[in-house]
Amino acid sequence: MAEIKEVIVSRAAIAGHPLHPMMIHFPVAALLGLVATDIAYLLLADPFWARASLWLAGVGAFGGWVASMAGLVDLLTVGSIRRKITAWCHAIIAVMMLSLASLNWLLRYAGPEQGMERWALYLSLLTAALIGLAAYLGGRLVYEHGVGVDTR
Repeated sequence: MAEIKEVIVSRAAIAGHPLHPMMIHFPVAALLGLVATDIAYLLLADPFWARASLWLAGVGAFGGWVASMAGLVDLLTVGSIRRKITAWCHAIIAVMMLSLASLNWLLRYAGPEQGMERWALYLSLLTAALIGLAAYLGGRLVYEHGVGVDTR
């Protein structure tokens, strides 16, 4: 871990604990699990997996947008975060990823089993790749820049 030069405190926090990192794990798990349920549906053609994919896409997209609001509060209200290019890259990639996740859910919503072709898996894989990139940048914000890390 790089030496942290300044304490960057989150404004969206409870008792000093930043909300964004607490909230993001469930949407990430849902959207990564979506890849597995898409593969299961394509291999087994069991409608259960299509319904599971619909729910995972919805929970992942909705939960991700909620968690992103806590991150947005920090990005816009904490000057030292706002001045970091890594923070803006993290935010832009997260918005791209959440837009794809939302589209993925909307396309499934009409009928979980209707038209559930390979496109759904491709959207899920692209979303998962963007999750990985956003997570990497989020990790850099914490471990290299000390965002949300109280060193006192």
